[in-house]
Amino acid sequence: MREIHTFSIVAYDPDEPAWGIAVASKFLAVGAVVPWARAGAGAVATQSYANTTFGPQGLAMMEAGHSAQQALDALLEADKGAALRQVGMVDARGGAATFTGEDCYPWAGGMTGEGFSAQGNLLAGPQVVEAMAEAFTRSRGPLPERLYRALLAGDRAGGDRRGRQSAALLVVKEKGGYGGFNDRWIDLRVDNHPDPVPLLEEMLEMHFLYNEVSPPEERIQLQGEVLQRLQRQMQRLGYYQGEAHGRYDQPTREALEKLVLAENMDERTQLDEGTMDPPALEFLLRLQAR
Repeated sequence: MREIHTFSIVAYDPDEPAWGIAVASKFLAVGAVVPWARAGAGAVATQSYANTTFGPQGLAMMEAGHSAQQALDALLEADKGAALRQVGMVDARGGAATFTGEDCYPWAGGMTGEGFSAQGNLLAGPQVVEAMAEAFTRSRGPLPERLYRALLAGDRAGGDRRGRQSAALLVVKEKGGYGGFNDRWIDLRVDNHPDPVPLLEEMLEMHFLYNEVSPPEERIQLQGEVLQRLQRQMQRLGYYQGEAHGRYDQPTREALEKLVLAENMDERTQLDEGTMDPPALEFLLRLQAR
């Protein structure tokens, strides 16, 4: 079994509420092994010579009411290879726990704070974990963004001393997934890339662009100069053959419908009302003709 030298942060946001993990490593597809999370239960990062049973078993124990520390202690007690393991956990209420086995490759260690656990092994030094903890503690905003900032800070502090290969971000909340059918709010992976962490940020920005919606009061009415710009853009892109007159007529609506469906902006466009979310409009106006 290959060891998974990596650095990760596991955290909880009581405001959402949400639970998540950000992780990076010089290891192919680290997101397929390390992060585990379930809304209402908690989150787990299992790494080094990862015991992947720690993910589902730890979540089940925390869902049953055990604290992160209680669940972690029980998992380690039953594991003959505990000295090789590294684990970070947060429970349903944000209680955090971390463990680094004595046989993990140095530098290896972890720390906990309010609502988070940060840990890593075969790192450039303790500054990697310290940078993650500081970045998470100081940051504000949605949990996915805070987790990403922490991961980036760890990467910039030296990260995995062997180099870079993959990164992942997993965040769950009740009905957070596509259509509200599951809890997987954010599930993004860069499986094989020489600089995966910045690419993960691009993917997170794309996720919010495609999947979030603006409140009604922020939507832009498609009329006048704004609509003229959009009509000219649709002309350049080959969707609209009429004049850029700034009126939301039927030919304009039909052209816009084709454009937003092609670019996956239909969730952020209100065709019947003739309005659009600002990020969607900005995105469409920046498109280049193919």
